[in-house]
Amino acid sequence: RSTDYGTTYEKLNDKVGLKTVLSYLYVSPTNKRKIMLLSDPEIESSILISSDEGATYQKYRLNFYIQSLLFHPKQEEWILAYSLDQKLYSSTDFGRKWQLMHERVTPNRFYWSVTGLDKEPDLVHMEARTADGHTHYLTCRIQECSETKRSGPFSRSIDVSSLVVQDEYIFIQVTAGGRANYYVSYRREPFAQIKLPKYSLPKDMHIISTDENQVFAAVQEWNQNDTYNLYISDTRGVYFTLALENVKSSRGLEGNIIIDLYEVSGIKGIFLANRKIDDQIKTFITYNKGRDWRLLQAPDTDVRGDPVVCHLPFCSLHLHLQLSENPYTSGSISSKETAPGLLVATGNTGSELSYTDVGVFISADGGNSWRQIFEEEYNMWFLDWGGALVAMKHTSVPIRHMWVSFDEGRSWSRYSFTSTPLFVDGSLVDPGIETQIMTVFGHFSLRSEWQLVKVDYKSVFSRRCNKDDYQTWHLHNQGEPCVMGERKIYKKRKPGAQCSLGRDYSKTVVSEPCVCGQGDFECDYGYERHSNNQCVPAFWFSPSSLSKDCSVGQSYLNSTGYRRIVSNNCTDGLREKYMAKMEKCPGKAPRGLHILTTDGKLVTEQGHNATFIILMEEGDLQRTNIQLDFGDGIAVSYANFSPVEDGIRHVYKSAGIFQVTAYAENSLGSDTAVLFLHVVCPVEHVHLSVPFVAIRNKDVNITAVVWPSQAGTLTYFWWFGNSTKPLITLESSISYIFAVEGMNTVTVQVAAGNTLIQDTKEIAVHEYFQSQLLSFSPNLDYHNPDIPEWRQDIGKVIKRALAQVTAIPDEQILVAVFPGLPTSAELFILPHKNTTERRKSSEAD
Repeated sequence: RSTDYGTTYEKLNDKVGLKTVLSYLYVSPTNKRKIMLLSDPEIESSILISSDEGATYQKYRLNFYIQSLLFHPKQEEWILAYSLDQKLYSSTDFGRKWQLMHERVTPNRFYWSVTGLDKEPDLVHMEARTADGHTHYLTCRIQECSETKRSGPFSRSIDVSSLVVQDEYIFIQVTAGGRANYYVSYRREPFAQIKLPKYSLPKDMHIISTDENQVFAAVQEWNQNDTYNLYISDTRGVYFTLALENVKSSRGLEGNIIIDLYEVSGIKGIFLANRKIDDQIKTFITYNKGRDWRLLQAPDTDVRGDPVVCHLPFCSLHLHLQLSENPYTSGSISSKETAPGLLVATGNTGSELSYTDVGVFISADGGNSWRQIFEEEYNMWFLDWGGALVAMKHTSVPIRHMWVSFDEGRSWSRYSFTSTPLFVDGSLVDPGIETQIMTVFGHFSLRSEWQLVKVDYKSVFSRRCNKDDYQTWHLHNQGEPCVMGERKIYKKRKPGAQCSLGRDYSKTVVSEPCVCGQGDFECDYGYERHSNNQCVPAFWFSPSSLSKDCSVGQSYLNSTGYRRIVSNNCTDGLREKYMAKMEKCPGKAPRGLHILTTDGKLVTEQGHNATFIILMEEGDLQRTNIQLDFGDGIAVSYANFSPVEDGIRHVYKSAGIFQVTAYAENSLGSDTAVLFLHVVCPVEHVHLSVPFVAIRNKDVNITAVVWPSQAGTLTYFWWFGNSTKPLITLESSISYIFAVEGMNTVTVQVAAGNTLIQDTKEIAVHEYFQSQLLSFSPNLDYHNPDIPEWRQDIGKVIKRALAQVTAIPDEQILVAVFPGLPTSAELFILPHKNTTERRKSSEAD
């Protein structure tokens, strides 16, 4: 432990216990004095708590093993703990006592309440598997999470690992009928289904950003494998429009999906993305949140000042956009909120992104122009609110130097931070970026212990900045001063001024709105931008469908095909022309009525809830009567669509196929939709009833007896002998002719919903046979348990006895003991093989 930024360290082994093995260290995000250490779960389950920045510790044993912790964003004493056996615990005294909240919680799918949105500060959002085996979205308070106190904001089950609670939004995924459907709740309003373009047909969706009341999402569509399309939403997160196609994706160290999109810090609306075009990866930039994208202009000269021949669009600058998964390295691109316009990234010039021939590039004007500062890969850090840059070579060999620049990378000073070359594993820079202190850690050789090197830059920042040390910088997009609907002028430290900014530094000087132009508007949902820059309806979209949620006498916002980019601050100009217009709701007859089940399946079990969803493409939802006939003699009616939005539940008391009919009617017309639902009772047992002996080339009746008998509509699959394809029937009996003499196998499989059961029997097939019914003395019934194994063993006993007393060869005797009481059997005398062969020969003659 060091209290002087790494100048000296105090050993704490005796403070935590000499034999204690630690696995993780947490610092409270709301009170840096509070620290929690976790013991290694393979040795013991305990935590050590400090309230004095790690000077002293108290040890507490636990009855569960912690996998991860989540601290409350406001209340420093409140913590959630996730255990190795998928249980969620809560503590209100910084881990001294714990209370079980819920079992079977999905990893990393639990969230604290968001201030200003959730009514209770101790509310927890979680995704958990409930007693019915399905995954649900649940909420409860940390001290009141019994089954009666929990609530389910979404009525149906959801897909595993789909719950995301982020800022104003909550997202979930529900797969039905093989298709993924996504739902969003904005500011804790009821969930609405997310609307993507009709034929995007997503396979996967990731929420990239929820900044500034808008959602950036990456969607992998049905025809994509290693790329995603970027979509951007309206304020409520419901209606999404395409921002950029075919953005590169990759897998992280833990198998997580990483999208090559980077949001520039300090200036809203600027994003960088790596897009795949004809098997080449190229870097694009946008200044208006994805409405327009362009390639990056390559530098005019290289790092030595020699001219670079690189002309758009055939040649441009390409950047690696990955953030570091290691907190002790800088990642391939960096920008800071406190240094607007300054970007540093690893990349290359050429026709596409390279992974071998890379250097480091810098932009001081928000990505408009770039300069190359290094020919190899370097880790880059910002010091003193971004006023200074520190560079350290990214290499596997030991180094002793780092470089510092005070003029946005134009000139660099080399500093030696160690006398002996060090294999650098990483570095720590104070999160506040104000202290000008850096700790480098590594090792001198592969066998040596770790070394910590403190690098203090305070002497370099000789004084505090005054007004003469600043200059103004005008944000622009290739000379256009209006970015996101406003002109912005920033205050920046003059290049070369070696003064410290201080905590009270303010970066923005002037901000004023611009007149709204074409570039301030994007195409609304259902519209596409054509070559003339106009937004026109897509072939699948009917603009009149926007009025279906309103009733006659009310008004609705009718889209012009455009919507102003969220967070764009432009005024006047084209704003009035492109704004949605308030219009009276037209009366419409119901059209496009659909009925489906919530899980997308057309099979349900007898005695279980079946939930139906009714959808209507056009019509007045508030003034349309709905009737749903379940097909079993029961029907329900509703005056409008409001009560049926969450689904209509019904329990079928008998098995069968039922015609479910939905009927919608208003004063202007009506529409009907039909669904055929299979209601099944799970089958538990099947018995194949076959004769023991059959005559060749004659019909044999075979029956499958199913229990329970009232199982509804079943499908039977019949296999005979060595056939690889079954005969399929809806009847439980089948007639079959056996053409091959000898023992023939018969197998039946019975399918009911998701259940499949089978039975197999053998039939002896011969040209002819003799048979005789057998009866037994009553005392045999006392020993008969009436199970197949007993009947088989008794048959063997009878067969051996008959073979002895009759001198008939063993292979010509077959004894079949019948089920039930009194005990009875049938004796079959089969023809001798030679006799059968002689008969076949005479028939041939």
